[in-house]
Amino acid sequence: MSSPRSVRFDEAVLARLDRYVREHPGSSSSSVANMFVDESLRTYEHPGVIFRSGPAGRRAALNGGPDVWEVIGALHAVRAESPELEGEELAAELTEVTGLGREQIAAALRYYATYSAEIDQLIRANHEAAEREERLRQAEQRLLKRRSA
Repeated sequence: MSSPRSVRFDEAVLARLDRYVREHPGSSSSSVANMFVDESLRTYEHPGVIFRSGPAGRRAALNGGPDVWEVIGALHAVRAESPELEGEELAAELTEVTGLGREQIAAALRYYATYSAEIDQLIRANHEAAEREERLRQAEQRLLKRRSA
């Protein structure tokens, strides 16, 4: 639930906000301002996390690194492969698998601890997209096979 709030913007900020809204049909000044304030507060609360746009929309990512959901997906994969690992051993294996530094791993884990439902949804969406692509690839391969007469 949202509540109205009067906010004054500098003219230059308002012009950039208006331009962003024009470039993103379906958005409004209110929804865009809300999104950017939320992202800025999340970035403030979780140093090392930024937001980037892409085909799946805006999502949390590590500054200079992968999306947070990718790190957490790797965490799930390491846990599935080596369920005996925990604590620093698990973190060390995750740094090895991802090539990220311990601070980046910690930033992703802290963000996930706060926004796990959001990150889990991105992991599910990626898994579903990968499954769709695999089905399409297999269908394409079947169509390209030689048929016996």
